[in-house]
Amino acid sequence: MTFSIVARSADGVALGVAVASKFLAVGAAVPAAEAAVGALATQSYANLAYRPQGLALLRTGTAAADVVAGLTAADPARDSRQLGVVGRTGDGATYTGAGCHGWAGGRTGDGYAIQGNILAGPEVVAAMESAWLSSDPAADLAVRLLAALRAGDGAGGDKRGRQSASLYVVAPGQGYGGTSDIVADLRVDDHPDPCAELARLLDIHTLLFGRPDPATLLPLRDALADEVRTLLTARGHTASDLDTALSDWAGIENLEERLVPGHMDPLVLTHLRTP
Repeated sequence: MTFSIVARSADGVALGVAVASKFLAVGAAVPAAEAAVGALATQSYANLAYRPQGLALLRTGTAAADVVAGLTAADPARDSRQLGVVGRTGDGATYTGAGCHGWAGGRTGDGYAIQGNILAGPEVVAAMESAWLSSDPAADLAVRLLAALRAGDGAGGDKRGRQSASLYVVAPGQGYGGTSDIVADLRVDDHPDPCAELARLLDIHTLLFGRPDPATLLPLRDALADEVRTLLTARGHTASDLDTALSDWAGIENLEERLVPGHMDPLVLTHLRTP
């Protein structure tokens, strides 16, 4: 009923899951991940108990293949299950029960597991694997996961149609304000084109919550400081300290994660210049 990719970033820091399905709110059932531990997807008559149980096993350092073996061996309904697991290191692992609706299957490699059921055909997981392997290893994990998911969607995806999609990524201390490990938790619960909508949400998420690239920061002085002061004043932010005025405005616009004292993120500047 679903196709998903569970993967680890090239540097091993981030872990995540991207999934789509002709199923209401698939993100509420399939994905699970814990920073510095691992990630998994449970689907095809999903056994939601796999999520806490799988993470508990991964927390002990159990290899992905052994996590899959342990979870499915203890499940009397395993023939109807599908599961993908990735740990902190090593290859991902996938399982497709003999009773899953066709087409069903998966592919794995170093740091990833791709799986799906009720698919248009094996070309769906093949396209996902190709997109994953050809993506830039240095790119954000969320971007790479979404590219793989959209490749599967473009190859036919769930043969029943489209309804929902989800993207979940974790990394130690990289969530909002540095107080969470959840980098992205985006869900499209009911939409005619959920993967495209998920891409739109990720673009907004990146703008609002992405960290600025230090190489692109502009010194907030001279003519730029004068322009920013004028724009902020026009919006009613008149604190004498420019960084304070900018922070007041950015907090209202939900751009506070992109602020660096004494500097300007070009994306924030573009937003400020927009009438």
